[in-house]
Amino acid sequence: MKEERISSAILDKLVNVIKSYSELDVKVLREMVDHIPVQLFRKGTVLIEQGDVPKQCFFILEGCARKFSVDLEGKEVTSDFFTENQSITIFTEGENIESPYSVVCLEDSIMIVGELDEQDSELKKYPEFENIVLKLMQAGMGELQDTFASFIRMTPEERVKHMMGKRPELFTRVPGYQLASYLGLTPESLSRIKRRLGQGHLKVVD
Repeated sequence: MKEERISSAILDKLVNVIKSYSELDVKVLREMVDHIPVQLFRKGTVLIEQGDVPKQCFFILEGCARKFSVDLEGKEVTSDFFTENQSITIFTEGENIESPYSVVCLEDSIMIVGELDEQDSELKKYPEFENIVLKLMQAGMGELQDTFASFIRMTPEERVKHMMGKRPELFTRVPGYQLASYLGLTPESLSRIKRRLGQGHLKVVD
């Protein structure tokens, strides 16, 4: 996938994202972002394949991606969705460990791309990035842990209400069967709960 030229709108978004995690001057930030690799990934692009050793991490500026695994029976189980201003990193228990998940783009997506095996050297070249990267990763992990802990305690209907309140855009951006899988429901159960909550007008994509 070739690196894309950054549009002014994407450049502004990138500066604003970094600025929210840093007190660096805007002029300095703009100089820094010129060196950040940004790529366009088309819908359906597999970013990380289950069973492969992860080589890259990503930060979404625009777009949507899904994390899932395939169980022993060949069933896909969705474990997360990533949208704007979220990072995608598969954490394993050591180096050269196979990823238990796949990540695929659900939309054409523009992302910052980092090479995991070069991350340390990149941080040394741009030490001001180190704190920013750590904050981004920590924020993402905290959100994931909070969501997982909440889902364990919730009833199916509470999970749907939680998603409608926290991430309503997913109901119109991801296929219904994938959203149902993420919520631990069948597509039919998700439809029934939505109707019961008076949200049947939220049409998920096919």
